Formats: sequence, C-alpha cells, structure tokens
Amino acid sequence: MSAYLTYTRDKQPERVLCSSTLTIGRDKTNNIVLTDLLVSRNHAMVRRLGGGDYYIIDSGSSNGTSLNGGRVSVPTRLRNGDRIAIGLTEFTFEQGVQPARFNDSISFQQTVIFHSPVIKEITVLVADIRNYTGLSEQVSIQTLSRLMSKWFQDVSEIIQKSGGTIDKFIGDCVFVRWDNDRAQDNVAKALATALKIAETTARLKLTFPDLPQPLRIGAGINTGMASLGIGADNTALGDAVNTAFRLESITKELGRDIALSESSYRHLPRRFWEGAEQSIALRGKKEPVRLFCLDFGLVETVLREQEGEDAERPVS
Repeated sequence: MSAYLTYTRDKQPERVLCSSTLTIGRDKTNNIVLTDLLVSRNHAMVRRLGGGDYYIIDSGSSNGTSLNGGRVSVPTRLRNGDRIAIGLTEFTFEQGVQPARFNDSISFQQTVIFHSPVIKEITVLVADIRNYTGLSEQVSIQTLSRLMSKWFQDVSEIIQKSGGTIDKFIGDCVFVRWDNDRAQDNVAKALATALKIAETTARLKLTFPDLPQPLRIGAGINTGMASLGIGADNTALGDAVNTAFRLESITKELGRDIALSESSYRHLPRRFWEGAEQSIALRGKKEPVRLFCLDFGLVETVLREQEGEDAERPVS
C-alpha cells in the first residue's frame, strides 16, 4: 500500500512518495533535503517493511525526531495521519485504502465478496533486547537512537534472508512468523534466526564501544493456528501469537535464552528435549504449558543434528 509524506517547502505544499527507504536530512544525498541548521546531515528515515508497514527511524540526530509530540528513540510504526517533526519542518504521514462505496448501479441481488482472514499453522518467534530500560538510562538518546536504528536494519535483513515475515517491531522487540513450509522447517528457521539475531545484537558493542556491556536477547518460539491478514496491519492474531510472547517473557525468570512450546520443540531431535521439558504456568493460560529451554550455545548443535536426520529420512 502506497504511503506519502506531505509538508510545506517555501510556502508550497509537497507530497513525497515513501519508497522502500526514504531518507531525510541536511546532506544533499538525502531524498528530502532540509536546509535547516536544526537538522542533522543524516537525520531520519522512513523504512518500509513487508507488504506495507512503514517505520520512522531517527538516525541518531542531535536534536531528535518527534512523532505526534513525543521523541522517537526506537523504530516506530507509522499510521495514517501521524505528524513527524524534524527541525522546523512538520510532515504528515498519509497511508490509507480507498473506502468502499455503494454503487446505485449494483443490484442488491449481486453477491458482495468478503475477504475473510486466512487461518493456518504458523511458527512465531518473539525476540526482545534484555534490560532495554536500564540501557536507555545509561546511554544518551542520540546513541540509543543510532543503536536501535542499526539493530532494526540488521534484524530486518536477517529475517528477510530467512524467509520469515516481520509482523511488527514493538520498541526493542521483534515479532516474526513463518507459514510457508512444514512446521519442522519453520521451527528450524525460527531457531536459526534467533541465534543470528543474538549474535548481531552482541556485536553492537563493537560499533558502540560506550555500551556498558554487550547486549543480549531472549526469545520465545511457538507453533500453532493463527488468523493471518487481520485489519490494515495485515497482522497475525491468536493464542499461538500470545503464547510466543509469554514464552519470551518467561525466559527472563528462568534465566535461559530461548523457550520453545511443545508444539515447536517436538520438531527438534528428541535427545535434546526428552527429559528436559518443564510445565510452567504462563500468564493468561488456564493450564500449565509444557516447554523446553535452551541457550544459544547449543543451537548450532541442535540444527546440525536435525539436518542430519532430515538427510537420512526417506523421501515419501
């Protein structure tokens, strides 16, 4: 779905199409150049993800980027009508669908086609930066903005290469889904992606040496039925999604890196999880949930063994 930034330049209205990446700043290489000393050379960008979600990202500017009156410190999803202030310029984000209208020439005897959500099995990965609140209190807002901008871009590339769909970024958390392959393949992709996100997150310390310590993530993985294509967000909804978020949250309490539900871990080699399962009460669940936890140091071993099992399995 197309989106635009509208603003006023030299008392004339401007309307700029948001491409996959739209950059804003004082430097002449930007898509939108603002000759304003309050604007940094490379100030901010609007980035498109998936089928039409757009995020505003501050590039670590000196004076910040404002969204609806609040400062942007993490990549934030834009919605129709949002107001973005950069220096002395205010932009309005426009994105919408053409409203459906009744046509007098259409007979009421004709069938109106309703596109209902698709319900299918998916594997969900939720990954979250640990102790983000503490980090935000220890580094400057400029450093935090640059860091989160890089994390957003690096994580987006990892997920794109994995074949996953970024459902959304929520502050310091990313919600991803796989729904095109066998559940066994999707779980392996989710596990491999979690490891790559963890590695890329830890490497941020090299780019930002002022960080007090390397950053870590926690991850939750769940497989189950969900409704896809809900609303304008084209998001996935259902208990499968909620459970993945609960699993990520429980890793903090358990002191582990990754928590997988039974519907996910049963697709991994049995010797790793058999006897290591736990039944844990998760918030919002009536019954305890069986899960298996592992740390990132074991992920490559698990995936190698699973690849070996797949190679030995006869083709049906």
